[in-house]
Amino acid sequence: MKSRVSSIVFFLLLNFSLVAQQAPPPSSKAASTAPDPGAIANGVYRNSSFGFTYKLPYGWVDRSDDMRQEAAASPKSTVLLGVFEHPPEATTSKLNSAVVIAAESASSYPGLKAAAQYFGPLSEVATAKGLKAVNEPYEFPVDARPIVRRDFAGQVHGLAVQQSTLVLLEKNYLVSFTFIANDNDEMVELIENLAFGKVRNPAGK
Repeated sequence: MKSRVSSIVFFLLLNFSLVAQQAPPPSSKAASTAPDPGAIANGVYRNSSFGFTYKLPYGWVDRSDDMRQEAAASPKSTVLLGVFEHPPEATTSKLNSAVVIAAESASSYPGLKAAAQYFGPLSEVATAKGLKAVNEPYEFPVDARPIVRRDFAGQVHGLAVQQSTLVLLEKNYLVSFTFIANDNDEMVELIENLAFGKVRNPAGK
């Protein structure tokens, strides 16, 4: 039997791909080129298309390629980064903390003009999977970037789950940063590794 973690992985994929798969055909304003998938070097993921870095927690496992293949059915969505505290296929009774960063063409959401509007469909998916929003979307700038955040909490297969999703609307893309953690302290640490500009907490510090 695969671990409980596989359902968490599936939930993370749903967050950015389910609505896009069901969306109307893209309009003529769709983004013309796919975003840079980025790359990991020396424990830091860098993405030139959107100008951000993410410092991977020590020892975490990169499953970005696998998640891109699983999400291939949605051509309007791209997994940029998918990392986990433990291998998703490992058998464990604990929550497998994770960070998933994805980009969706904004054309998949007709009428969307602000990042906060993305939380409408996202919240529906989260509710269907057993999580509840604990606040309304609010401004959460990271290095002066206009990012919007919403937090969720609940239980999935008997495991307490905290999820925070940050959304940035840029270059006709919705870039979502989804963090799954056991508690608030871990959530703060995971989010602090995101930077636009200089890498936070360089290796060895």
